[in-house]
Amino acid sequence: MLSEKVVVITGGAGLLGRQFCASVAEQGGVAVVADLDASGASRVAAEISEKYGGRAEAATLDITSKASVSELIEYLGERYGRIDAVVNNAYPRNRNYGRKLEDVSYEDFCENVNLHLGGYFLVAQQFGAYFCNQREGNIINFASVYGVIAPRFDMYAGTEMTVPVEYPAIKSAVIQLTRYFAQYFKDKGVRVNCISPGGILDNQPETFLREYNRYCGSKGMLNPQDVSGSLLFLLSRASRHITGQNLIVDDGFSL
Repeated sequence: MLSEKVVVITGGAGLLGRQFCASVAEQGGVAVVADLDASGASRVAAEISEKYGGRAEAATLDITSKASVSELIEYLGERYGRIDAVVNNAYPRNRNYGRKLEDVSYEDFCENVNLHLGGYFLVAQQFGAYFCNQREGNIINFASVYGVIAPRFDMYAGTEMTVPVEYPAIKSAVIQLTRYFAQYFKDKGVRVNCISPGGILDNQPETFLREYNRYCGSKGMLNPQDVSGSLLFLLSRASRHITGQNLIVDDGFSL
């Protein structure tokens, strides 16, 4: 599906990112594992390259730094002669992220929105400019079902978990940012779409999983592989006439 396409995945060393990188390489593309965690990115790229004939490379990237983003674009443009797509998948946050609403300071709220939403804006802006000059390109942002519906706080009862207030604020904004960029670049050969996954399995408590799965169909909480097919579709030519859309992948959780 992605023969020789050069695809940058931000947050490529993370839970979802490493699966996305592997899926790109499996489908014949070159996965650029872009992450602030340089050692993690190198490890993931090495594992994928060994399995898929060198179709991955690591890159250190800070999505909140224009210099870092620009340097990566310049490097990849010189190395490959083109960049086909970027996937905004990184999840930057400060050390206080995850507190309950009553304990969130104004400063922390603003910083976390700036890191995450601001970082997605910066990546889309800079890669978008490159794609416009190239007259072709593909931007895919990752949002969440909590960018579409209100949090279901009842699921978290009896656990230490919560939905950080910044998260739905950021993810709903990512969806609208996607539409803005899609409209702005519509006549320049650049597509911009969004994927909103449901919850991803990551050692959550059994009590939470039972409550979460009650809202779903046959699968419940997703594995990273469950999201990869939608990403590959949006990266491929099969979706070449789709732009400005938000694809929800959640086994019916948001219904």
